[in-house]
Amino acid sequence: MIKEYIVPEEYRDVRLDLFISLQDDSYSRSYYKNLIDSGNVTIDGEVAFKSGIKLIPGMKVLVDIPDPVQTDNEAQEIPLDIVYEDDDLIVINKPQGLVVHPGAGHKDMTLVNALIAHCGDNLSDINGVIRPGIVHRIDKDTSGLMLVVKNNDTHLAIADMMTRHEVVREYRAIVAGVVGPDNGTVDAPIARSANDRRKMTVKADGKPSVTHFTVIGRYAEATDLRLKLETGRTHQIRVHMNYIGHPVVGDPVYGSRRNRFGLAGQALHSESIEFVHPSTSEVLRFSCDVPSYYSDLLEKLTPL
Repeated sequence: MIKEYIVPEEYRDVRLDLFISLQDDSYSRSYYKNLIDSGNVTIDGEVAFKSGIKLIPGMKVLVDIPDPVQTDNEAQEIPLDIVYEDDDLIVINKPQGLVVHPGAGHKDMTLVNALIAHCGDNLSDINGVIRPGIVHRIDKDTSGLMLVVKNNDTHLAIADMMTRHEVVREYRAIVAGVVGPDNGTVDAPIARSANDRRKMTVKADGKPSVTHFTVIGRYAEATDLRLKLETGRTHQIRVHMNYIGHPVVGDPVYGSRRNRFGLAGQALHSESIEFVHPSTSEVLRFSCDVPSYYSDLLEKLTPL
């Protein structure tokens, strides 16, 4: 469904995502922001990839709202590795290969289907029926910890904490080649690729993106890293590692097409997450060991 708006004078310098949400409150502002990030909004015929674009009167804004994913019988009994749960939130250890929410090519058997079976209606609905409880996501082939929220107050609080970089997330990744420095920071803005909207890339006009890394172990043809996200852009670690010449091993999008280790996806694991609980003000920190696909790969490599 395409919706068309002409920006009136009273909306001069208003943010794009706010403008759209004020025209149609059928969906949340967060939902419209996701549409913009996905390339579903154009301004005067050009794709608008930044939700913070300031509008000028007379601009034509087109919003392409995808048909909703069929939500009948969404509850599916899929085993969940629950690290922590209370009345407000859940921390899940997601296995590699599990898609987070329904979408093109994945109508069911996702983490969301499992969450609905486990929680029923006790999930936030800020991101709509397609992504209940999802306040952030990790890629299908990335394993590890992920935070899920049960109500809208918690969702808004966590989302705000993420915006202020108050949710600390650390990852492990095995990257190609030998990384020289023991520690380092990649500070390179990320934007959606103009050539392929499914991919992200480092661009001067992209969103600020910062990844810190520490070497855990060096091998003849790879390096085991611990990475700390200062920002949380789509595919951030994968894009930044490729940018510095050390793509994540097994990455089918940003790495080598030659999958010499036979991995099902990139060797990337969400190892820990730390945040202040919005309701109790308690500092919570959770961590999980790397899964077998990761440890098995390390055993195949030759240490330096």
